[in-house]
Order: sequence, then C-alpha cells, then structure tokens
Amino acid sequence: MAETPTPNPYDLTQAIIDFESGTQNEEETLELFQNLVDTGLAWQLQGSYGRTANALIEQGLIIRPDDPQ
Repeated sequence: MAETPTPNPYDLTQAIIDFESGTQNEEETLELFQNLVDTGLAWQLQGSYGRTANALIEQGLIIRPDDPQ
C-alpha cells in the first residue's frame, strides 16, 4: 500500500529569497508576511520587513495573530 505523500512544510528561507528577487506573486508575498507576523520574525529581520508587515496589516491584507476576526 503506497503512502500518501505529506505536503512540504512552508519553506521560509526560499520564500524570503523569492521575495528579495521579486519572483513572488501577490498571494505568495502575503503568505510570507503573514508567516513572518505569526512567528514574530517580521520584527526581528531587517527593518523593511517590519515596515512592510505593518503596512500590510494597516491595509487589512494580513492580520496580527492576536487580532479578533
């Protein structure tokens, strides 16, 4: 009996590389920044990541994990 392959976990490193190289689409960028906010990394990386995360939160495109929905 063949096992069902498990989905690959989110590859944060590759997502950052793709973001930095400009190869992500909008959905992938939002997924990246939601992940960075959820893990707190948005505010531990260089300042542009935190500023971008805050801008996306203000636009309602991503949410803080503690925000009620």
